[in-house]
Amino acid sequence: MAAVLGLIAGSYEQVTFGYRVNTDEPEWTAKAEFTHHAHTASISAAAASERFVVTGSKDETIQLYDMKKKIEHGALLHHDGTISCLEFYGTSHLLSGGEDGLICVWGTKKWDCLKSIKAHQGQVTSLSVHPSGKIALSVGTDKTLRTWNLTNGRSAFIKNIKRNAHIVRWSPDGDKYVVVVNDEVNIYDLETASVTATMKNPKRISSVKFLNVSYLTRKK
Repeated sequence: MAAVLGLIAGSYEQVTFGYRVNTDEPEWTAKAEFTHHAHTASISAAAASERFVVTGSKDETIQLYDMKKKIEHGALLHHDGTISCLEFYGTSHLLSGGEDGLICVWGTKKWDCLKSIKAHQGQVTSLSVHPSGKIALSVGTDKTLRTWNLTNGRSAFIKNIKRNAHIVRWSPDGDKYVVVVNDEVNIYDLETASVTATMKNPKRISSVKFLNVSYLTRKK
């Protein structure tokens, strides 16, 4: 059986594109699988679970697409402003962050908003859920890094990082996390909440990804 992975891309033209990528050959090939034009403004965030693709936009909505049935699945309305980040926790929950400073926790069974947290005094620029699902990290334009107890929706820890970070990510084992500010990646230890390593890049970093617990890749 061919090794296939799914790829989604959101565009300034308000359209989400879905592809199936065949990874069996030395040169990978992509085949268009679906397009979804549900937004009225450019797409600002995207995430996918086993079944659903969700996209956020400057039109203040989160649009759902059912990849199994190949149909639209409705919209989530709660944020007041651009949707800036989206992340699934498994197949049971979706977290969204927005320009309004809110983090919303959605249940994917009924797609209802289970919690709405006033997370930052300004935009939530990035969020990441711990592998345990019990806590989450967020960064925002108020120059803070915040840890959230997802059980009660309360702040567990606030760190003034004195700069506007635009990416935060947990490692796969949850023992460390990275915070990206422009061209700099800081790696934190969970137990001490201190920086254990710093990497600089010649240009602004647009994304980071842990390949495993030991390797981190970044894109400029």
